[in-house]
Amino acid sequence: MGAWLTGGVLGLALLAQSTTSGCDPQPPATTPPPPATSAVTFTTQDGVRVQADAIASNLEVPWAMAFAPDGRLFVAERPGRVRIVNPSTSTSEIALTLDDVFRQGEAGLLGLALAPDFAATRLVFLHYTAVVGNGAVNRIVRYREAGGRLAERAVLLDNIPAATIHDGGRLRFGPDGLLYATAGDAANSALAQDPASLAGKFLRIDRDGLSARGNPFGSPVFSWGHRNPQGFDWHPATGEIWATEHGNSGNDEINVIRTGVNYGWPTIEGAQTFPNMEPPITSFSPSIAPSGAAFYRGARFPQFVGNLFAATLRGTHLLRLVVDAQGRRMTRQERLLEGTFGRLRDVVIGPDGYIYICTNNRDGRGSPAAADDRIIRLSPAS
Repeated sequence: MGAWLTGGVLGLALLAQSTTSGCDPQPPATTPPPPATSAVTFTTQDGVRVQADAIASNLEVPWAMAFAPDGRLFVAERPGRVRIVNPSTSTSEIALTLDDVFRQGEAGLLGLALAPDFAATRLVFLHYTAVVGNGAVNRIVRYREAGGRLAERAVLLDNIPAATIHDGGRLRFGPDGLLYATAGDAANSALAQDPASLAGKFLRIDRDGLSARGNPFGSPVFSWGHRNPQGFDWHPATGEIWATEHGNSGNDEINVIRTGVNYGWPTIEGAQTFPNMEPPITSFSPSIAPSGAAFYRGARFPQFVGNLFAATLRGTHLLRLVVDAQGRRMTRQERLLEGTFGRLRDVVIGPDGYIYICTNNRDGRGSPAAADDRIIRLSPAS
């Protein structure tokens, strides 16, 4: 099924690697999040009134979310479970439990995406860290959903270098119908500058695992020189990819991702420059550890249309970036819900036009409340 081999399974000195060093160090102590039943209301700088309500609780490190056309919310939990949440009833069921997932540090079940024609095909795609011998690899697999369960497994892309940190793992379908994935440098920064390695890259394949036409190296590699890209989405007007990336010590980045471009890690980061390497749109020091990202396209919040939202981990806020009409630069930023719900891992826009975020307070670096982890829905406040 088009599996891409990179010279064998990467051996890992897993116990020797630190899971708290690098891109997302232990955050300072924060005020405990409010109870799951409490609604939180806030007002943005430009006067938008927003209400935040928990629609699911007691999850275990939800890493990725994706809505089906029928309104069901598919959720990937890092220990290896796919859960389907009904936002209307705040109920959920387990659709799949992976039996070969490597769940240590930042490794585990990370990415989840539904096929653009999910209503017809029921195809679900996962990006996870798998145990292989004495080590681990990251792989992309495909399932078919029927009756709330996932089956008909197929491995699409295997032997992506893995580690207990810097696994990337975000997975999304683009407007071109192709599947995009982020791969971190797997704690080996030199791999990001090696075009033959899948580590430290944006990857692009079709739904059968074949390298997409137009990729620069005739492989799944779409762009390179990345440290640990954690979230991305396509600008509604330009169609360009805007992505979040964890820096080494601060220097977290927002990048515009283009085919074949080298984004510089480890040669440059943040505001540094070097010939033939692309600097970011903006960077953040000290670190906020930006993760999942989504442009707002709904009708519930007219003032948010075209804004990029990013969940932050160390920053414990939802980052709102206002982008100019040409989609070329950031004109303003705002930190929403700072310290309110703790560490935030992903953000998606629902088919109902509401904004959904998930917490990651049980990931070993947060201070979980009794109901964590949670999925929070943002709706207009009356």
